[in-house]
Amino acid sequence: MLKIGSLGVARITPEALVRPVSEINSVELAGVAARDHLRAQAFAAEHGINSIFDDYQAMLDDPNIEAIYIPLPNGLHCEWTIKALEAGKHVLCEKPFCNNANEARQMVKASQRAGLILMEAFHYRHHPLMSRVRELVPDLGPLLHIEAKYCFVLPRFSDIRYDYALGGGATMDVGAYTSDILLQLAAASGDPALAQSPQVTRATARKFRATIDRAMAAKVVWENGTSGQIINSFWSWRVPGVELKAVGEHGQLRVSNPVLPHRGHQLSVKINGKIHHERVPGKSSYYYQLLEFERRIREETSSPDLEESIATMELIDAIYTAAGLPLRGDSTA
Repeated sequence: MLKIGSLGVARITPEALVRPVSEINSVELAGVAARDHLRAQAFAAEHGINSIFDDYQAMLDDPNIEAIYIPLPNGLHCEWTIKALEAGKHVLCEKPFCNNANEARQMVKASQRAGLILMEAFHYRHHPLMSRVRELVPDLGPLLHIEAKYCFVLPRFSDIRYDYALGGGATMDVGAYTSDILLQLAAASGDPALAQSPQVTRATARKFRATIDRAMAAKVVWENGTSGQIINSFWSWRVPGVELKAVGEHGQLRVSNPVLPHRGHQLSVKINGKIHHERVPGKSSYYYQLLEFERRIREETSSPDLEESIATMELIDAIYTAAGLPLRGDSTA
């Protein structure tokens, strides 16, 4: 039985951890930590959690806890991931991985020193839908263009996602998904030229404050000429939606809602003039994510996607730089 603790009680925790744990007999949610005792107490009572910690470090010091889930604000991911690894805990860290690529490298090095599993919580990567997409991308032939869009409306301007000090911004939040999707599709093509990071040729931000993007549109290009575009927003005129698109010499592939496919999605493929639509059955993407995290720990395997997490943060950094905005975590901003 893998005993995992939640370092925080963010809104995502019930869906990302509590529900998957209830479906996996080999994992136990053994504790929750929060700086607000009443909030932690209420969360524990609601979800049947026995151990409550008023201090994050106290959870890390508990030998009963083997792994840590970190749903803290983005700006705290690096600090507490490294502390958890140094305390001997495996870590499942929410996306985005951290503030910037330099922090991502520090986290990966910490996991290597500790010999422990570190995994970024890009749950969509582990759903059968994404496996199906990876199978189909090579059928498109040499890729010409890739797009990813994630737009929704977040009118609560007191939300931490509008707070620069906590690693806020549309590109950090929904842009983590679109940036990662772009790189995942490029890698799935099997083209060595697309295994390298693309160059950001243009990035245009719509600002909430001087340092916070409420929307971002960015264009990229790989060395072989393949182009890409990402669109992110949580306060703009754009129609809400989550989509990916890949266009190759032989056809194109589109997916609606690739991030949360268990809530409904559609995969459409057109190759050599033939059109095909399908839906890929499966449970919650968070269920498959927790299964994979548990498997890596049980089998003592390395985390094969940590370089991908670094590459995603490098792309986010490049987008912010191209848009004239400071990198998250820049103390001078």
